[in-house]
Amino acid sequence: MPLLEVTTPLLAREFITLPARLHAGVPQYIGPLENEVEVVFDPIKNPKFANGEAIRWVLTDAAGTTIGRVAAFLNRDAPDVQNPDLPTGGLGFFECIDDQAAANQLFDAGRQWLAARGMQAMDGPINFGERDRFWGLLIDGFDRPPNYGMFWHPPYYQALFEQYGFQLYFKQYTCYRTTAAPLHARFAQQAAGHAAEFRFEHARKADAEKLAYDFHHVYNLAWAKHGGVKPMTLDQARNIVKEMKPVVDERLLWFAYHGSEPVAFFISLPELNQIFRHVGRRLNLWGKLRFLVARWRFMRRPDKRMFGIIYGVVPEYQGKGVDAAMLVYARQQFIDAGYADLEMNWIGDFNPRMLVTIRSIGASIVKTHATYRYLFDRERPFERMPIIR
Repeated sequence: MPLLEVTTPLLAREFITLPARLHAGVPQYIGPLENEVEVVFDPIKNPKFANGEAIRWVLTDAAGTTIGRVAAFLNRDAPDVQNPDLPTGGLGFFECIDDQAAANQLFDAGRQWLAARGMQAMDGPINFGERDRFWGLLIDGFDRPPNYGMFWHPPYYQALFEQYGFQLYFKQYTCYRTTAAPLHARFAQQAAGHAAEFRFEHARKADAEKLAYDFHHVYNLAWAKHGGVKPMTLDQARNIVKEMKPVVDERLLWFAYHGSEPVAFFISLPELNQIFRHVGRRLNLWGKLRFLVARWRFMRRPDKRMFGIIYGVVPEYQGKGVDAAMLVYARQQFIDAGYADLEMNWIGDFNPRMLVTIRSIGASIVKTHATYRYLFDRERPFERMPIIR
């Protein structure tokens, strides 16, 4: 089976369009915007190329039909790559027919390329970018469509990875609850108890600078010390706010304040795949016009779905019920804005505190993605992602 490095526009097109062909006829499948996948491999648009590199391959059968794809990459600024004990590169964007030999050929290509660059392990499937998208292999919840930024995968992919020798590094859960479901009575008690000391309110799109500052402040205190997460600059926060602006609903961007200091946030967006499934795979001029129409219709529905992007509490205020009180205030706004369902992406099994919070608000796990690790030294003992204490 010929394995071809993606070096021409034609092969790049094969790489981009393969998933839609492989999963044609699957009602749950919603593919990512092709533009967003292309950006990942554009050295001009993806800042990870500043001190990193990536390669893509497509695999064809004897007749020249594309039957698989994969990418390998490393970002020399990433903690996993810099780890002197186990420098670890990335493998992602895997798609393949149900054929172990074909999958092995793709995995071998990524392993050999990374080993030649000094890596001793590879994680996959992951993104050559941030963890908020294109990260993890779907291993449960195949009957549900993917949320924006997540891939849908068929069940046989799990066997392709595990039979090659990939081992589970961590799981990522997607959790669900209806917004109308009541919260535990203690949440209301905590909200009442914190009413005098804290202020809870949603952001204002019109004040983008304040939104960027508040997000940057809480994120760096709540998340930047976690493994694999780097501190965010204020300019990066400004760029995130700018990118979100066309799709954001300010009623879903909640902050808790102690005096003037932001101390917690719960950031959500309208579930964009419910819009993009009516737009098509390319956000060209025609696609943008269709997006505006689809978004206008979606925002007027009384049964919208939202999805949580990130949640965090400044360590000094953790365990004090500030997050619970914030949810009490936010929940009624969600209902009033016509959001019937909430899904929360990317809750790692290495974060038991977050899992306790999820259970406490009555949410249940509906999808599971796996991030795998493959050790090049097959005799080396395997260790899972450390638990956040």
